[in-house]
Amino acid sequence: MREEDLEIAIKVVIVGNGAVGKSSMIQRYCRGTFTREYKKTIGVDFLERQIQYEGEDVRLMLWDTAGQEEFDAITKAYYRGAQACVLAFSSTDRGSFEAIHSWKVKVEDECGDIPTVLVQNKIDLVDQCVIDSKEAELLSRALGAKLIKTSVKEDINVNAVFWYLAAQCIAELRQEEEEEYTISGNGLHPLTISAFGPSPIHHHRYNNSTIVLQPGKSRHRKKKNILRNICRT
Repeated sequence: MREEDLEIAIKVVIVGNGAVGKSSMIQRYCRGTFTREYKKTIGVDFLERQIQYEGEDVRLMLWDTAGQEEFDAITKAYYRGAQACVLAFSSTDRGSFEAIHSWKVKVEDECGDIPTVLVQNKIDLVDQCVIDSKEAELLSRALGAKLIKTSVKEDINVNAVFWYLAAQCIAELRQEEEEEYTISGNGLHPLTISAFGPSPIHHHRYNNSTIVLQPGKSRHRKKKNILRNICRT
């Protein structure tokens, strides 16, 4: 088992009102496609994409959730275990902008304080924009979340959204490894299963080719169980 075989898997939830472009965003990011036809998400949808970040193999698991209240009972269950969040609103929909605070609360209730990005979509529709730039910036500061303005249709800044979240998650993972899982004296990687004695992590075999490792400790109000899959060569 080599350290370079480690893969980081990050669960990202995309939340916001209906018709703001959540499904189109993950379709654009994962498949490179865009459709003008709006189709309401029923419950949740899921796509994933593999990327390389600073030499790390990263698998982004993107969970697209319905924006209608009637699906709340279904979608809230899928927030659990998320390591990052996209809060999305539309430049052309005032209601979606005003609902962002409530969406953030819903995610925090299930996940605690996780890396989050605020996304203003449909910036290509300049003539229909009902959100002032200063308002968006103030909301960003109030939430403590970076604001990224996107056009899924024109493929503007879509990659930047998920690249930013991957960077934040990996930075936090490295910090936690240094703080909580340093194994002194034997030169082992913090997430290595060791023959020297009990490991400070729990490990679970999900199938014949992958072992998923989860930290044995977590910070208060934070579920930062970013998964480390050790894949056999």
